[in-house]
This record gives sequence, structure tokens and C-alpha cells, in this order.
Amino acid sequence: MNRPHRNHPAWWAFAVHRLSGLALALFLPLHFWALGQAIGGEAALDGFLRWTENPLAKFAETGLVVLLAAHLAGGLRVLAIEFLPWSPRQKAAVAVSAGFALAAGLLFLFNVGVA
Repeated sequence: MNRPHRNHPAWWAFAVHRLSGLALALFLPLHFWALGQAIGGEAALDGFLRWTENPLAKFAETGLVVLLAAHLAGGLRVLAIEFLPWSPRQKAAVAVSAGFALAAGLLFLFNVGVA
């Protein structure tokens, strides 16, 4: 089946925005569970915080930051499409959005000291 529209950068920007939103929605129950550890007392929260120091958790946090940045960049792109006049520079805007998301993840990764 030939789907040439899926080779367009705007389609990929759409797909990344939707998939990052879905992944963030799937992350929310885990986030609420982690916050709930504070209700369980200091020992439960300290145990969870110790677990978050392992490299796999740091890597997952980096992925979360990339997802958040990608979703933010995609949302800004959608707002620009809705409220700004159409421009042939839309392809450049998609590339800038992707670069922003990756840069945010790399900055986070270097800041946590895993890399």
C-alpha cells in the first residue's frame, strides 16, 4: 500500500506528538504511585528515591524528558499552524521542534551525571 503522505515531515511531527502524548498518559499512573509513596511515610519514600538513583531509572527519566519536550514542541507547532499564516518553512519548524526535544533530553542526561 503506497502512502506518500507518511514520508512528509509534517506527518512524522504529527505522529511523534500523538505518540509522545500517549506515552505520557501511560506514565501518569506510575507518577501518581511514586507521589503516593510520600503518603506511605518517610521510609517508603526514601526507598523509592534510592531506587531512582540506578542508571536504568536515570535513562528512563531522560526518555521522559525527551517525551515531554517532544510533546511541548509538537503542541507549539500545532498552535503555530492554527494561528499563524501558512509558510513553506513548516519543514524547518518540524526540524527545530525535533532538535529542541533531543537537546532537552541531552541536557537532562548530562545534568544527572549518567552520560
